[in-house]
Amino acid sequence: MTAVQGQVKARTLGELLQTPEYAGRAPFDGQVRLVQDEVRDNLTRKLRQGEDLFPGVVGYDETVIPQLTNALLARQNFILLGLRGQAKSRILRAITGLLDDHVPVIDGVDMPDDPLNPIGAEGRHLLEAHGLDLPIRWLPRADRYVEKLATPDVTVADLIGDVDPIKAARLGTSLGDTRSMHFGLLPRANRGIFAVNELADLAPKVQVALFNILQEGDVQIKGYPIRLELDVMLVFSANPEDYTARGKIVTPLKDRIGSEIRTHYPTDVRLGMDITAQEAVKAEGVVVPEFISELIEEIAFQAREDGRVDKMSGVSQRLPISLMEVASANAERRGLVSGDVPVVRVSDVYAGLPAITGKLELEYEGELKGADVVARDVIRKAAGAVYARRYASFDTRTLEKWFEDGNVFRFPQSGDAGAAMKATREVPGLTDLAAQVAGLGDDAVRASAAEFILEGLYGRKKLSRAEETYAAPEPEVRRERGGRWN
Repeated sequence: MTAVQGQVKARTLGELLQTPEYAGRAPFDGQVRLVQDEVRDNLTRKLRQGEDLFPGVVGYDETVIPQLTNALLARQNFILLGLRGQAKSRILRAITGLLDDHVPVIDGVDMPDDPLNPIGAEGRHLLEAHGLDLPIRWLPRADRYVEKLATPDVTVADLIGDVDPIKAARLGTSLGDTRSMHFGLLPRANRGIFAVNELADLAPKVQVALFNILQEGDVQIKGYPIRLELDVMLVFSANPEDYTARGKIVTPLKDRIGSEIRTHYPTDVRLGMDITAQEAVKAEGVVVPEFISELIEEIAFQAREDGRVDKMSGVSQRLPISLMEVASANAERRGLVSGDVPVVRVSDVYAGLPAITGKLELEYEGELKGADVVARDVIRKAAGAVYARRYASFDTRTLEKWFEDGNVFRFPQSGDAGAAMKATREVPGLTDLAAQVAGLGDDAVRASAAEFILEGLYGRKKLSRAEETYAAPEPEVRRERGGRWN
């Protein structure tokens, strides 16, 4: 026997039948534990023990996960419908955590096959030839997940397989014999999970073949009927817009998908911040104040509500993740030059514009203005929203009056944090307000807080902004506010 993860595992069918789990079994006994049964058993155990079902999936505890759990308990295939960046692929991959650590399969065959009840001609032949000496190997759960991104050029041969004349000649079989097949992705996912991302992009004939091989166990390849009773859990993902388009998904396949589960973006900023903190990769030592984290997340929320951004395309959760990474990198670069602890500021968020513009699909009005203009406006709105939630009670009348008197302030972008804080003393009350926001933070955090306060007031249209310079609002904005400064 061989050791697998500290446990002794059988290397032949005879050794396998001596283990407690397989005691009393015999070849071709018909006792088949399907993948859906295996997933259900492990899911049931985890539910009873109160374990985390899908680690790393945040924000779906009351919506998606209960529906997904029901589908898995019901042994159903399912489809996840949602816009981009809603963790659909992560959820599909997380289902592998509900598989057994290892399962035995026949060694030396392309398609993972049950050593006691093989479905492939090659596996059956080997079992009949070797009997209890049939060599087996142990397939880990990570190798039991196969994923395919659906594109219009995917063929039946890619998913199911194709006739291999050379293999047929070598084995002396007919072209219609399954032993002459070169297996595609789906047979190679036997005894596992097969995921199809963006299902609607598959050509209709490929969808029909996919349905036939799963539902009926047969398919025609180049005129030859092929029969394979695969043991596969099939899971899909798709964009709702594509999924509901007429003619995109063949009716028999759509009808036989057990559950349709809708995903969604985070329902509140705090959940989004948790996801971004989990996924963003930052250099060690970079400090991101909470008000900056909230600002970065609010940008995605504001973009999803902006009329210039295409709602059907959505705004991916990857936007705040990428923005957090770029903003942190810019802060790190500044820290390397100045020698300060790298603390992310509003100016670093603006430096991350490329992480925003590339993820916004714009409507006609947005295209006219340009992605850069739309992104900057979204940052302004987000800063105003976060400031209003956190610091609306701040008395900034003296500060605003200073700008109203015609003064202009450029927030220092170079030099150390101490120099930046020294410059802020020029604006009445700004240093004290920054200290309240930063709490026990050092000069670098207080500098970030001071810039955030100015940006928040700009977001609430109490100041104007040009590049890195803050001033009084434009005359038309002052007229909109009725000349009131509060």
